[in-house]
Amino acid sequence: MSNILRIDASVRQARSLTRMMSDLFLKKWRETGSIPNVIRRDVGLNPPPAISEDWVAAAFTPLEQRSPEQCALLKTSDGFIEEVEQADIILIATPMYNYGMPAALKAWVDQVVRVGKTFTFDLARGDRPLEPIFSGKTLVLLTASGEFGFGRGELNEGADHLVPHLRTISKYLGADDIHHVGIEYQEFGDHRFDGSKADAIREVEHLARDLVEGRSDSSYRMSAPASAATKSLHATILGVARS
Repeated sequence: MSNILRIDASVRQARSLTRMMSDLFLKKWRETGSIPNVIRRDVGLNPPPAISEDWVAAAFTPLEQRSPEQCALLKTSDGFIEEVEQADIILIATPMYNYGMPAALKAWVDQVVRVGKTFTFDLARGDRPLEPIFSGKTLVLLTASGEFGFGRGELNEGADHLVPHLRTISKYLGADDIHHVGIEYQEFGDHRFDGSKADAIREVEHLARDLVEGRSDSSYRMSAPASAATKSLHATILGVARS
């Protein structure tokens, strides 16, 4: 049985495109006859607390030296990291807000990417002192955007700060494989949006079946940062979105 950690970051509920895709992914997974164990973490509706100076001090204090207050301060982080550790697949459904990730998702990332828990730090390694602790996981990114054309040479080149950010931190989640499906053109609401949404729905259905069967299609696969291989990222790169 696969363990799937589902993370929803949209502040919307009924009209959320990313929640729709996340629901669809799990529905199609179950339709194969494989019933996953799903851990649900809804940061859009229940935002994690932002880290603080006291939190950072607690995180960098060796476990045996932490005060009860410091241990309590890290309790939320400990719980989130345990969920990540248990997961085989991390399913992140997130809109792009102001060209980046929602604040609640960033708060979750800050609680999870933590020294001694998801990465080690050793200056003896030279210019790359950080090393991930987890590995062997698959990260599925389901995104929605209002704009479009953030690829090389396109209209909004260089303004996508969502997918590249999640790709960069994915190694600290233990992701060796990353798959991305996105809906774009949301704010335009025209035939391009309708087509993008239809394409994404079809791709989410295929991706769920492929992952159950142990296959992955390069049309929605991208390489993890630690990999030397370069895989194609499906051209649904994003813009500002509401869902």
